[in-house]
Amino acid sequence: MNVQDHGEQEPTAAALKVRHAARAESAAARAAALSHYVEQSASGSHADAVWKAAHAARVAAQALAVLSESEPDPAADSRCARNAAASAAQASQMGQLVDGTDVEASAHACRAALLASQAAGAAAGAKSLGVDEGLNAEADAAEKAAVTAAEAAGWIRPGEDVPSVATGVRSPEVMTMMHL
Repeated sequence: MNVQDHGEQEPTAAALKVRHAARAESAAARAAALSHYVEQSASGSHADAVWKAAHAARVAAQALAVLSESEPDPAADSRCARNAAASAAQASQMGQLVDGTDVEASAHACRAALLASQAAGAAAGAKSLGVDEGLNAEADAAEKAAVTAAEAAGWIRPGEDVPSVATGVRSPEVMTMMHL
């Protein structure tokens, strides 16, 4: 295989953007559904969990908004997907807190969300910059597993509309924190 053949097989920045955007959209939808679930399920003693889940959903929505507004850039796009996955993992922790740590489906869903976040982080890492096919495939699979686990925990109801989440103000500090 020559260099030209190899270059033709690599996905374009636009194709990678579609892939990263799909993963970010899935993670943002998980975070939004979890925020709604936590808000509906929390008792008065879980006010902090409601706030944290809502904040996580907002940050995930911001990451998705930034991704959708930018030109294709695999490194930046993968960071947006990573930030959405990390936010969904935080929301998952709040779902597990509300359900109780002894509920196996919630514990499994939280672990799956953490694995999805770690896989998205690896795909966005300094060595791959969002272009490594193997790491992207692992992140895609981990995101699908996180969705399946969240459905099994009752955090997401298939076929139900995803609650809308306002992105709020995107301050320079938040954008810097998100590495955008």
